Amino acid sequence: MSTGIRDLASLRARHPEAIAEAAARRARRPLLGDSGRLMIVAADHAARGALGVRDRPLAMADRADLLERLCTALSRPGVDGVLATADILEDLLLLGVLENKVVMGSMNRGGLAGAAFELDDRFTGHRAQDLARLRFDAGKLLLRIDHDDPGSLTTLESTARAIDDMAAHRLPLFVEPFLSRRIGGRVVNDLSPEAVTRSIAIASGLGGTSAYTWLKLPVTHDPDDMAEVLEASTLPAVLLGGEVDDQEAAYERWRKALRLPTVQGMVVGRSLLYPAEGSVETAVDTAVGLL
Repeated sequence: MSTGIRDLASLRARHPEAIAEAAARRARRPLLGDSGRLMIVAADHAARGALGVRDRPLAMADRADLLERLCTALSRPGVDGVLATADILEDLLLLGVLENKVVMGSMNRGGLAGAAFELDDRFTGHRAQDLARLRFDAGKLLLRIDHDDPGSLTTLESTARAIDDMAAHRLPLFVEPFLSRRIGGRVVNDLSPEAVTRSIAIASGLGGTSAYTWLKLPVTHDPDDMAEVLEASTLPAVLLGGEVDDQEAAYERWRKALRLPTVQGMVVGRSLLYPAEGSVETAVDTAVGLL
């Protein structure tokens, strides 16, 4: 008997062991498939309280709607997997849509959006041992560095230890680094070529080994700068999609950056799940086509 979204709360209440059972029997696949490229849909925003999409401040608060969008995205040809927090990944496990997909757990969600402690981004999500126990395939963390915020040092140190822990389990870890600063009380990421280059250099050197470290990087304002920016590291990288207003311009930026030798694929979230124009299917298929 298949599980539907409406059945999730009852199943969780009556049979919480179903999550571990679904994880144990899930069919797995290599991180990189036959194409040698990686297309991951991201949905780890809600656990930081970041629920807004454009002019809808609570767009991602409707969990059933979000799950429907994720199921649609995961059903499209060329989509390799999903990045999310434990609650969402476990919903998707119970729905049976993670078979032969790359499952990537989000690890640090303590830097709540808009909080005074936002840059002290502690690891309140998946631990390395959780990802190994559930037979998930990779982890992801966010590393925002503000030279004026002492919380960034805590995040840097805990990031290094997470890299060590993941490497001990031989699990890939996708590090998403930014140089950031507060403007009017709001944390803003610096996407200038120099800032992205510095963030890459810092992230690449964290931990006792970089053997299992990947980078998850934004495309700079001018995509022509990306070739020089990516010379800062030999670590494999995926592009960060992020929320976009001009979908066509974003596709063009991604298309240029995907030609670079260290770029192995993309991790894209709201711009595909909540596209500015068109359906989830069209947005996902167009992004897959860029690969």
